[in-house]
Amino acid sequence: MNAPWSMNKRAGTAVAARDAFCAFVCDEATVEILKPVVTDMGWQAEKIHKGGLRNAVQTLSVSASPQILMVDLTDCHDPLTDINALAEVCEPGTIVIAMGEINDVGLYRDLLASGIHDYLLKPLHSEIVRDSLHNAQAALHGSKVTAQDEARPHVAVAVIGARGGVGTSTVASSIAWVCAEQLDRKTALLDLDIHFGVGALSFDLEPGRGLTDALENPGRIDSLFIERAIVKASEKLAILSAEAPINAPLLTDGAALHHLQDQLVQSFDAVIIDLPRLLAVQNPHLLTEISEVVVVTDLTLAAARDTIRLLSFLSMHAPAAKVRLIANKVPAQGQPEVARKDFEASVERTIDIMLPLDAKHAVAAAKQGKSLAQSATGTKVAAELAHLAQQVMASMSEDGGTNEHSLLGKLKDLKSLLAIKK
Repeated sequence: MNAPWSMNKRAGTAVAARDAFCAFVCDEATVEILKPVVTDMGWQAEKIHKGGLRNAVQTLSVSASPQILMVDLTDCHDPLTDINALAEVCEPGTIVIAMGEINDVGLYRDLLASGIHDYLLKPLHSEIVRDSLHNAQAALHGSKVTAQDEARPHVAVAVIGARGGVGTSTVASSIAWVCAEQLDRKTALLDLDIHFGVGALSFDLEPGRGLTDALENPGRIDSLFIERAIVKASEKLAILSAEAPINAPLLTDGAALHHLQDQLVQSFDAVIIDLPRLLAVQNPHLLTEISEVVVVTDLTLAAARDTIRLLSFLSMHAPAAKVRLIANKVPAQGQPEVARKDFEASVERTIDIMLPLDAKHAVAAAKQGKSLAQSATGTKVAAELAHLAQQVMASMSEDGGTNEHSLLGKLKDLKSLLAIKK
């Protein structure tokens, strides 16, 4: 859910055992519809309470949330705002089914986008309620995951800057956008700059508390928690970012980061990780299962020095990962501080991609709340960013073929579409 589902309402106290089901409804007719369905599913009819959403918020603020919660929105003047109030007191992992009298497609979509599992229109019908509860059980136990889902390839890409200010987050957000929108992959952008990250800001979104909650309570991280913690930038692109208070630094031993990263890789085709270099050095185990590392630098003397050190670190701690070196903000006219030839000689490897400096489109992207690859479509920098995304995703091709149905074939088609007229 995009709204934060708090896990700290009973901090410092023992958490009570969770009921399988609970409902809060506004009228007796709804109670009578629910009772036989609930009983047939093996739950207690006494778990159906009167009072609607307000009663649910009051009750769950002092008691454990059920695994499946039904809540009546009939007495709500602003259902979306009130649902966010419920999120503040509800345990992560709880599946929420809402019901109400408003027959509005827009409200239905907004509720689903906020993390609600289903919305039922009153008056209720027994079969519809039963189907919704069965679907909720399936989601709770993960039975929606098919063999095809388990067999699909996954890729985890870490984007690390040699120095601050070289445009690491710009590159990471662009790779994520291209993977999701142009390569049609279910993609997550994980911004691990907990206090100053711009992952959500790059797409004009509020980050919420999902990431900080995950790191504070790593034992609660599962697929359902991830689904509620992420912020959706589009149907295919999810963002997990944070703006944690700088006066209360978030402490983590790194295990929470690794667990979160592992869960994301299981849930998405591609996970693009904006990984601060200091965090990577302090937690080298984060790189053990990374398939691709994109090192972003600029052509300066200080960046050359730090690129040498970073590449050496990666050769030790991510020996199996494919490392790509990207030079960003390369001026179109005039010489950079260090010429490409000299830079490559210093770091003892070639630069894979040169991203030209495009201040005009970079400013436009920031103003529009879009990735640079999206905002600068049709330009050289967008083409190079798309090419980079294609390269890091090429490992998902199963047979390496180039027929029109293979990934490489699609990448060639995409490249041709993005080609710039000389």
